[in-house]
Amino acid sequence: MEKIFEALASTPRRKILAYLSEVDLTAGEIADRFNISRPAISKHLQILENAGLIASEKRGSFVHYSLVRENLANTLNGFVQHLCPVSTPLKRESAKLRDARKASHE
Repeated sequence: MEKIFEALASTPRRKILAYLSEVDLTAGEIADRFNISRPAISKHLQILENAGLIASEKRGSFVHYSLVRENLANTLNGFVQHLCPVSTPLKRESAKLRDARKASHE
């Protein structure tokens, strides 16, 4: 539980969770949404994964990250994000990307 609280204590990590709420993203796609270094993003992703909040999967030459929906902390975080004005546009952007990917596969 301590790892989860540590992971959620960071604004960039909460934003990463908001981005992953609707769509899986590569490390590069996540990094492109922040004004911090790629090594810093990598560290944030590692902390989130160690806390069991996200999972990674290597597909070809890219690592894709997804939300671990079965984690109770993610369920609670998702509820809080509905009330948080900072998360709303991030979730909206994530949903648009998900819809665009679905449309391109049809």
